[in-house]
Amino acid sequence: MSAMLTQQFAVVFIVAVIAGSIPLMLASLGETVGEQSGVLNLGIEGMMLIGGYVAFAVTLASGSFWWGMLAGGIAGLACGALFALLSVWMGLNQIVVGIAITLAGEGITSVLYDKEYSDTSPRLGLPDALSIPLLSKIPAFGESVFSQSAFFWMALAAAGVVAWWLSSTNPGLRNRAAGQMPASLDAAGGSVLRTRSWAVLAGGLFAGLGGAYLALISTGAFTPFMTNGVGYIAIIVTMLSRGRIRWVLVVSGVYGLTIALGTAMQLTTISLPTDVIQMFPFIVVMAMLVIYARGSYVPPALGTPYVRGAR
Repeated sequence: MSAMLTQQFAVVFIVAVIAGSIPLMLASLGETVGEQSGVLNLGIEGMMLIGGYVAFAVTLASGSFWWGMLAGGIAGLACGALFALLSVWMGLNQIVVGIAITLAGEGITSVLYDKEYSDTSPRLGLPDALSIPLLSKIPAFGESVFSQSAFFWMALAAAGVVAWWLSSTNPGLRNRAAGQMPASLDAAGGSVLRTRSWAVLAGGLFAGLGGAYLALISTGAFTPFMTNGVGYIAIIVTMLSRGRIRWVLVVSGVYGLTIALGTAMQLTTISLPTDVIQMFPFIVVMAMLVIYARGSYVPPALGTPYVRGAR
């Protein structure tokens, strides 16, 4: 127990909270944009795995985390394009398409990893830290938060941009209209299909970046099925946040905190099975869903393909 009271432990604990929070936050940002436009994407899990694998392979080959992160985002974008084609333009069932993409992502990345890396199980190093002058000298908090890589700050900046875009720009308002009243958007001269397509592409991009962050920054490696349900939790986070990005940050932070607490509990005298500790984050998320279920909200047109003139 005394080991948990040291400054070094505090640094490691906060770093673990961040490592668990950011991938979920990025995936939830993309799902928020998509759901606000009326598209339910159950393929986030598969998109994150594909983005994570591509990012890992490119980083391993090039030695550049920047190229890896870019490749992961592009891979997620490609998955988003496939999802948009099938669910938005062809009008296929969004749930079926999303599950198919998740299953495909899990299978493809597992097979590729077993073929290319299972014998060596390579790991990546750490990206260069971006230390903030003065702030990085703060005991514990400065060493953990203000000494993160540039990707951490870019993720937070992306959250701010999405929040501003959804609430304060005409494209953001059109995006909400596509999920709230698509017929009204159509009557006003906007294109529901194009609006939803851009939203799905953004969702794929963020899912790919979330998977890339998980593989490159949070763990420094790729393993099959490493997302462990984060993509599905992102859907819950989105529904609980009701389109408000600040709540995406809060709920993602709670999830990261539970992961770090589960790890910390293994260092104490508390004797719990490993499986129980691994279940802890999901138990907390389910409890939040039950408690705040009445406050959760989905756009009226969510999951419904838009057909002009249909009633």
